[in-house]
Amino acid sequence: MRAAVQLETGRDKLEVLDDVEAVGIGPGKVRVRIRAGGLCHSDLSAMSGVLPQPAPFVPGHEGAGDVLEAGEGVTSVKPGDRVLVCWLPPCGDCRACRRGQGHLCLAGFMNSGTPNFRRRTGGSEVFGFAGTGTFAEETVVDAGCAVPVPDDVPYEIAALIGCGVTTGLGAALNTARVAAGSSVAVIGCGGVGISTVQGARLSGAAQIVAVDPVASRREAALRFGATEAVAPGELPGAKARVTGGEGFDYVFEVVGTSATARTAYETTRRGGTLCVVGAGAMDDNLKINMFELFFDEKRILPSLYGGGDVLRSYERAIALWRAGRIDLAGLITHRVPLAGINDAVEQMRTGQALRTCIEL
Repeated sequence: MRAAVQLETGRDKLEVLDDVEAVGIGPGKVRVRIRAGGLCHSDLSAMSGVLPQPAPFVPGHEGAGDVLEAGEGVTSVKPGDRVLVCWLPPCGDCRACRRGQGHLCLAGFMNSGTPNFRRRTGGSEVFGFAGTGTFAEETVVDAGCAVPVPDDVPYEIAALIGCGVTTGLGAALNTARVAAGSSVAVIGCGGVGISTVQGARLSGAAQIVAVDPVASRREAALRFGATEAVAPGELPGAKARVTGGEGFDYVFEVVGTSATARTAYETTRRGGTLCVVGAGAMDDNLKINMFELFFDEKRILPSLYGGGDVLRSYERAIALWRAGRIDLAGLITHRVPLAGINDAVEQMRTGQALRTCIEL
């Protein structure tokens, strides 16, 4: 089968190979035929080494397809079921899950150290990013990673719900719990940032200022519910104009750098909420002095995978999409076949795309 492979960490381009096979089917495992995937910035971060991931590996953690085979003991899905790929599945039994924080369950990370692909040429092992690897025609994952979705949900929509949409909506609805009538700024308006904008709109925010250096993304943010959109250099002016200089009630950092997180902190009003959504590097440290931390009483809330019950968040996203309350199809600005995966990588790097759908 074909798969896009990052042969070495740090390479700018993926290799589309046809000698890769999905391995590991057995008890508790599911083999999935991937039909659509979404390219997330986290895939690029894994390629560059910002996010730790053993190489060689198949990127991709947003994906949806059909179950081909279910291993012994699997009762949640059966062959023929339409599923989305959950890269961080809750086990349901650990302390985090029992506390209702399934998004903090570490069981899924155990998959990252086990190769789920192999090359027929030479027999070398290949990992799947985050234990999944959706930029392949097939993948083998733990049963919990294969979440059934209704047949009326298109594969490309289901794929987005598997990560970017759930992360962005959840940051606003679960983690920050944006209050009606409040002021919001969203720094970084790719697929996750635009989903955060939609979450803030659903919550009834009165002002939503989208911040991004790319003009096309700013224009998109306005279509998805932002009340205005500015370039990063224009943010101080927007803060003065919208909040009278006090700062926004909620600021979402959806880039993943200490520089943008510091800007977000300074743009948040005293007593307001900074929500960190972007995935950054382990050696990139955010500096906040102890006096301002105490005196300003700003809440700093990291949001991993939408900060809530992942499976419930999927159901909520589907319900909102069906009701026309959120636009998911509009997030897909580009479509490429697997052979064109490097075009998608370039579209993400340059900011041309909100989300590129990889059609398999």
